[in-house]
Amino acid sequence: MILHSASDITQTATDSLNSIMDASIGGFTFEKFLSTLILIVVCLIIRRILIHIAGGFFNRLAIDKTLWNFLMSAIKGILLFAIVVIVAESLGIPSSSLIAIFSVLGLAISLAVQGFLSNLAGGLMILISKPFSVGDFIDVASYTGTVTQTSLIYTHLLTSDHKVIYIPNSEISASKIINYTRQTERRIEIFVNASYDAPVADVKNAVREVLDTLPEILSDPAPEIHVSAYQDSSIQYVVRGWVPTESYWNAYYALMEGIKDSFDAHGIEMNYPHLNVHMVNDTKN
Repeated sequence: MILHSASDITQTATDSLNSIMDASIGGFTFEKFLSTLILIVVCLIIRRILIHIAGGFFNRLAIDKTLWNFLMSAIKGILLFAIVVIVAESLGIPSSSLIAIFSVLGLAISLAVQGFLSNLAGGLMILISKPFSVGDFIDVASYTGTVTQTSLIYTHLLTSDHKVIYIPNSEISASKIINYTRQTERRIEIFVNASYDAPVADVKNAVREVLDTLPEILSDPAPEIHVSAYQDSSIQYVVRGWVPTESYWNAYYALMEGIKDSFDAHGIEMNYPHLNVHMVNDTKN
């Protein structure tokens, strides 16, 4: 009697389980729900593993942190979209319909944020090609300053008078970029004028005395002093000297001031453009 009752209970439980598994709401059975739930869990686990592998790979490449964040976000989004497609297929929803819907949405969004996407593309180009880094002094898009931050949308410049300029990356990627601090040494080039009455050797010696007193001027490569042009009222000289990049402006201003003082000490006239007018007496009646 007891065995018969246990058998009845087991059969009843089995029938109840089968009825639950066979139960459906609009064609969606509990069995399909359970299999879909397992599929989602498996997909999420695989997604997490792939994200971990991609993160380790990008870390080994030692890429910029901003670019790293963008790539990881893009990978997470792509994998999430793939999971949605896989789950939809398991539920009998055609993936082509989902892809078509997302394509239309993507097109509408891209048209609405065209400027944003242009800046985003420019930011990716800058982060990949790396024409400058944070701390570099650059000239770009008619602006000059020190790079303080490079994001995917804007590059931040700090000017010499402490103005912060936010330049869209699309404008930077389409402009000529001059990086003044990428190299460890930089050349000073100054043009000065001296009178025709001053011997060339005396002018060069006066300039060389200034170059020798400036510790920032490197001896290798050696400084240069040359006659560069014969002008209407004076001879033009070009003075070149190499200095450490961080000492450029200090050495530049010191050299400019020193040349004037040295010319005054040696009696060398720094001529400026002028016109001599000769008056001729008219003796005719």
